Amino acid sequence: MVRDVMPVAILGAGVAGLTTAVRLAEAGREVVIHEATPRLGLRAASWLAGGMLAPYCEAEVAGATIVAPGLEGIGWWQRRTAVDRLGTLVLAAPRDAADLRRFASRTHGHDALDAEAIAELEPDLSGRFSRALFFRDEAHLDPRRALADLARRLEELNGTILYGSDAEPAAFRGEVVVDCRGRAARAERLRGVRGEMLLLRCPDVALTRPVRLLHPRWPIYVVPRGKGIYMVGATMVESENEGPVTVRSTLELLSAVTMLHPAFAEGEILETGAARRPALPDNLPTATRHGPVVTFAGLYRHGFLLSPHVSAEAARLALEVPEFA
Repeated sequence: MVRDVMPVAILGAGVAGLTTAVRLAEAGREVVIHEATPRLGLRAASWLAGGMLAPYCEAEVAGATIVAPGLEGIGWWQRRTAVDRLGTLVLAAPRDAADLRRFASRTHGHDALDAEAIAELEPDLSGRFSRALFFRDEAHLDPRRALADLARRLEELNGTILYGSDAEPAAFRGEVVVDCRGRAARAERLRGVRGEMLLLRCPDVALTRPVRLLHPRWPIYVVPRGKGIYMVGATMVESENEGPVTVRSTLELLSAVTMLHPAFAEGEILETGAARRPALPDNLPTATRHGPVVTFAGLYRHGFLLSPHVSAEAARLALEVPEFA
């Protein structure tokens, strides 16, 4: 006799929930995502993300162990959404040259560029910087398009997203649950790290790849979204505050981006956003299981970079629950 298998309940339709749901659906399991908000991306930290797939750069703070799963993640995303693999440019003003040297010493996979090579890669930065690092194997994507593409892929696989379904793991007695609710997930020692961003339209600046500007007080990244639109981020504040972007953060981000190119001062602010990134003590994500509940938590600033890798572990743990084993 064939046993009926209950669907896997995924809590949260951010990048953690969608990557896990797609993996399970591609493995042939019935999946239902319960998303508390009425539409995709509302109040999700991943909706406000930069979308940089930059494992070599992130190793500067996260350590070299992030590189292999991050490179694996680039390939996973390339099979499911549009990815631009044009590398990452890391710059510093001459007075901050020590920061650039420090960054180089803590990372690998980069080429050292002089002013001529910088201008060849990004003509609009010609004459503005004399030294840079180029991480040619890195990539970027548009997070909002990527989330929408995953939602469509899940629908193709007969998965379901229930919007406005604010559920707790305890509501699914006897069912397999994967808790991907970000800061709301039931994970020990999980904390919020506030990140703030701006979305600018500046047709007078043409950049083709993510650019990181090192600065002792206001390090930023600028990610092109096409058609003269750029995402500028991001602050990192140890805070549980979910309020709007502050005036201080806005001024800091705008001051830093005009250091990169003064024409940004003539741009339009299309959007501001703030969210709490869920982080664990080591700032790296994990997937753990307690009975029928799998918790995928702690993506911090590595949401799109590491979610393919950690979702594979979350899916594996869900399939190990006795109902599936």
